[in-house]
Amino acid sequence: MQSYSRAPRPLTLCTASTCMDGVIGRHRAEAAGLGRSRGGLSSKIHAAVDAAGLPLAFVLTPGQAADSPRFRTVLDRIRVPGRVGRPRTRPGAVAADKAYSSKANRAYLRRRRITAVIPEKTDQQANRRKKGSAGGRPVSFDPVRYRRRNTVERCFQKIKTWRGLATRYDKTPQSYEAGLHLRGAIMWLKTLTPTT
Repeated sequence: MQSYSRAPRPLTLCTASTCMDGVIGRHRAEAAGLGRSRGGLSSKIHAAVDAAGLPLAFVLTPGQAADSPRFRTVLDRIRVPGRVGRPRTRPGAVAADKAYSSKANRAYLRRRRITAVIPEKTDQQANRRKKGSAGGRPVSFDPVRYRRRNTVERCFQKIKTWRGLATRYDKTPQSYEAGLHLRGAIMWLKTLTPTT
């Protein structure tokens, strides 16, 4: 009997991707989890992905929703079961883009003892420098780990190979999110099947 268990990976990556939808009324759009964005009505997928590019958690929001407030929600949905005991909910490190660089997100990661691999925005750097010694120390940043952040973009490319997920044909957010979870489950199952 072969064992298909996998060791949890140390890096979790977060980002958001948008999906476009056709033209519908405002009230129907709100009920369907759609929001106005530059290109019209859209949805945004916020995802946490492990270092191998496999999805760990999804959060679906309207297209105009900002990325940073959803950071905590995405990380709270991570559950990686092990062989015994409670599922693992705390990754070793989180790599995210500048959209997630806020004091609240960094404080949340520090409180949970998670390494933040998030570059600091230039305006935040300028404000910190303007305050002098009262502005605090510069944030720690590991550029070598940050280079691996493209893993989450590659995960979105795999997810969007399903045309229904790339363009959002589903009417309700529940059915669209179910499709996301189904695609994620198939991606995980492909890693568990033996190659021989």
